[in-house]
Amino acid sequence: MALLATPKSGSPEVRKSGSRQPPNRSRWKHAKGAESAGLPDLRTSGLPDLFFSEHLYCHHCDLSFPDLEPNSFSFNSPLGACSGCNGLGNKTTVDLGKLILPELSINDGAVAAWGELGDGDRQAWHIEYRRDLLDKLKIDLDVPWKKLPEAKRQLVLFGTSERVAVNWATTNSQGTFNTKFDGVVPWLERTMKESDSDWRRDKLGQYFSSTQCADCGGKRIKSTSTAVHIGERSLPEVCALTIGEASAFFAALKLGPSAAKVASGVLKEVQARLRFLINVGLDYLTLDRSGPTLSGGEAQRIRLASQIGSELTGVLYVLDEPSIGLHQRDNTRLIETLKHLRDIGNTVLVVEHDEDTIRAGDHVVDFGPGAGELGGTVVYSGPVAGVIDAKGSITGDYLSGRRSIPVPAKRRIGNGKMVAVQGARANNLKDLTIEIPLGTLTCITGVSGAGKSSFLNHILYPALNNHFNDGVEEVGDHDRISGLQHLDKVIAIDQQPIGRTPRSNPATYTKLWDHIRNIFAETRESKLYGYTPSRFSFNVKGGRCEACEGDGVKKVEMHFLADVYVPCEVCHGKRFNEQTLRVAYKHKTIADVLGFSVREAIQHFAVHVPVVRVMQTMVDVGLDYIRLGQPATTLSGGEAQRIKLSRELAKRDTGNTLYILDEPSTGLHFEDVRKLLDVLARLVEAGNTVVVIEHNLDIIKTADWIIDLGPEGGHRGGQLIATGTPEQVAKVKGSYTGQFLKGMLGR
Repeated sequence: MALLATPKSGSPEVRKSGSRQPPNRSRWKHAKGAESAGLPDLRTSGLPDLFFSEHLYCHHCDLSFPDLEPNSFSFNSPLGACSGCNGLGNKTTVDLGKLILPELSINDGAVAAWGELGDGDRQAWHIEYRRDLLDKLKIDLDVPWKKLPEAKRQLVLFGTSERVAVNWATTNSQGTFNTKFDGVVPWLERTMKESDSDWRRDKLGQYFSSTQCADCGGKRIKSTSTAVHIGERSLPEVCALTIGEASAFFAALKLGPSAAKVASGVLKEVQARLRFLINVGLDYLTLDRSGPTLSGGEAQRIRLASQIGSELTGVLYVLDEPSIGLHQRDNTRLIETLKHLRDIGNTVLVVEHDEDTIRAGDHVVDFGPGAGELGGTVVYSGPVAGVIDAKGSITGDYLSGRRSIPVPAKRRIGNGKMVAVQGARANNLKDLTIEIPLGTLTCITGVSGAGKSSFLNHILYPALNNHFNDGVEEVGDHDRISGLQHLDKVIAIDQQPIGRTPRSNPATYTKLWDHIRNIFAETRESKLYGYTPSRFSFNVKGGRCEACEGDGVKKVEMHFLADVYVPCEVCHGKRFNEQTLRVAYKHKTIADVLGFSVREAIQHFAVHVPVVRVMQTMVDVGLDYIRLGQPATTLSGGEAQRIKLSRELAKRDTGNTLYILDEPSTGLHFEDVRKLLDVLARLVEAGNTVVVIEHNLDIIKTADWIIDLGPEGGHRGGQLIATGTPEQVAKVKGSYTGQFLKGMLGR
């Protein structure tokens, strides 16, 4: 109903407000009923008709919005999520650029997902089926794809509802059946959606690309929600700000008296949480940064900030290396944050190798003196000052200066050749040209978010992997990379697990187990029983315990809780059956060997050079305490990375390899860092190039060349601040890395 004009006589009347119906139809019908019942119309003289609604409705453009509530702005709620992408902001679709090779015919492999249909050696039934089906649809299989008529190309890609008779044949029989051709694109989409095979999904996934949702433009929420603005910004625009920018935006936000009264408590909480994130060194992250793209250190500091925001007291906080991924400049702010937690009445327990964090502690508990069986003892417990003089404390030795990682007397100058990336623009990189001298240990440095990973992990490695290993990874935006002719291969040694089940272990990953199985197969008992090396494998039937299929444990599904593994009640965790365990080498069974540490295994197999050579590389990277059969699921990221590094060291090196490592010092004690540097030096001296992203100053100071990015994180980073030797970078005033290097080089 609306307030309308009245006749000149001045007597008021009520009438219906035009023919346009407002969104609440039940009320409209009620109003119409009232009119028919003879109720008067209200009018006011000489004024235009005015329309009013209890809902968010504009009669001029006939546009209505639903009633808004908090979930209307959440992409995790059906009320707010874009229906086109279910709140993801992007869609994964078949990429025709990856799927189709236009220069080839279909028989020669124009449809990459099908392979070569004309290959005479591949007479599988599905190849024959596709070939006969396309022939029936009058598709020329020998004409290059780009010369096929557009209608025929569309038919191959998207299929037809027409049913055709297709011949089929096997070794024993043949026949004909009627079918329709769905097209390669629907086939790929259906297979990706329905397949339970990770291998198959990974294989077909190379033909897909993620594209921005056309409905929401990547904003993830409905258009009715993005239409709401605060301070001239919509919610997606606010979320696109970095944490530092968002803090400034809310601090400057001006609201009317009534709005300010409603929002004051919320704004106070928002600003406090943003301030906590800034204090732990995360001001460069955007608010809409997706979780999977965060490093472990970033995710941990976000959780830390959320705890600080709760202002709880009487809580014991346990943090595992919160300084991971943090530049020394930001370490001070992190330490102050931890002290704040302590000062408001909490206890903070930190596992840490960072020198500044150790020195800032009130109490130090130092375990050792070695690792594995040589550890497990409390070497010192007390104030920080006391650990420096504690006997047997390697930590104390490094803190006091009795031990140290020396600055090299001479830097390697490399072999005079370069790999150069020109026009690097991925993420926040500002059209950089970066040169890496080959035959050196090169460190890429800079504060968090400066662009280190964007350059190394999004441009350099994917491009080199595609070049040398026929990879299909997406490569970040850049112009060109030169100097690849000087390299033979590229190897990235990351901290991803070496296996995702208890079946994987260091012995199998390094190929050490193959040598050990051969040794057991050569024993007198094995020859007597007719055992071959496969008998001593827990991955195949014969020698393994079939009750647990060689796992040594059984998985108990806990439904809503994490799965639990319990020892097999048949083999009691030994993984092999009784017949296999009758064979011994030097009075030790194959199960006993799995329980050996690397240190013990070297002594046991001392006369077997291939075995000792592989295990010595594990000792060299500081893993002499690891047990050969230790499940991969129990290894830390740093241990997994060093096992991968040891496997590379054990290979016959050809030189001219580019090794890429992302923060290899993660989880390492001072002494372990020294061992790591010795290993990296061996790789370089063998003619290879090692490129690492690092914040650890002990590694940075020993590098031959430094590439320092910055000056800040996010959009304020992505610039090339300094390049050169550590001594040269230390003289650059605008380099935060250089400022901290000055003190290290003077030691």
